[in-house]
Amino acid sequence: MDKNEPIYFTRGNPATDALPIDDFRECADAIFKEEGRVLFQYGHYSGYGPLRQWIADWFGVAYEQVLLGNSSMEFLTFAAALFVEKGDTVFLENPSYDRAITAMKRVGATVVGIPLEHDGIDLQAFEAALQKSVPKLFYIVPDFQNPAGVTISIEKRQRIAELAREYGFLIVEDAPYRFLRYQGENPPAFRELVPEKTLHISSFSKIMSPGVRVGFLIGPKDIMPKLHKWSEDTYIHPALVTEGIVYEYCRRGLLEPNIESLKALYAPRMACMLQMLDKHLPGIDFIRPEGGFFLSLNLSDEINGRALQENAEKFGIVLSNGSGFFTDGQGDNFVRLPFCGLSPEEIEEGVIRLAKAIDHHRI
Repeated sequence: MDKNEPIYFTRGNPATDALPIDDFRECADAIFKEEGRVLFQYGHYSGYGPLRQWIADWFGVAYEQVLLGNSSMEFLTFAAALFVEKGDTVFLENPSYDRAITAMKRVGATVVGIPLEHDGIDLQAFEAALQKSVPKLFYIVPDFQNPAGVTISIEKRQRIAELAREYGFLIVEDAPYRFLRYQGENPPAFRELVPEKTLHISSFSKIMSPGVRVGFLIGPKDIMPKLHKWSEDTYIHPALVTEGIVYEYCRRGLLEPNIESLKALYAPRMACMLQMLDKHLPGIDFIRPEGGFFLSLNLSDEINGRALQENAEKFGIVLSNGSGFFTDGQGDNFVRLPFCGLSPEEIEEGVIRLAKAIDHHRI
């Protein structure tokens, strides 16, 4: 690597060399020959039927419970538009995915952030917030959370599921990283614990390619017609061309081997990041994930986090704005560190630079 080039601890991009371009080319050629007149024409508003059925079979749900769209981010806007009115309360983890915060604020929701601990949300704070206002939605990234890297414990999942039934709020479960576990075993998803109250959204961005822009939503049968209709009224239908390529890729049995290849590539990068943090930033509080794309640092008050973020480029690194991940904007001392798109050499050098920057900004 070039020592003069900045290291970007910003977006959670997949590794460029992990994109299966040759397989995509072959799949595109095959599906275009077979289904080109379907994929390049107007189609069904819920997405390409064969891919919907493949996902339904994969997750063991009914065909009508599956909706395809142009990335999972789009489904956040659907949920906000359909189930939240101006002034309604929405709960999110604090910190949370910055674009989810934006989506909920755009519709005029009252956004309440629930503090995040190392094993998921603070349940005491969650239940106290419920006593004040019941949310229409609780948006949550339960597995290897973006931005913190936290995975919710099974005990906390079970309690949240109980509260969803008791109070009647919908859980919006954003699960793009769930397939990328490098250690341990996955706890049950919310769609398994409380399917009647869960909108489970995911995509092929992290396990195949973000460029295909194919996301999917699995929801309860009674509310799916609203979502299917909203899809039609939003864009007539999503991008069938890329959905066809994704279907051919999955039909050929390529997805599972690709996920295993990604795990083999990313697990050492996560291990490298953890090792470098232990070595160069001893005493700093950080999340130790077991998978996904991110981990995060919570810097003490003796460090000027805002100045660190503003001046990071002087030390050869680029950081995301930590405050953007918090519902109240109080994230100056929060640092998200993506690792999948960086080589081990870049990770090691990046942490060395980060340690120097942090040391420089001690108050």
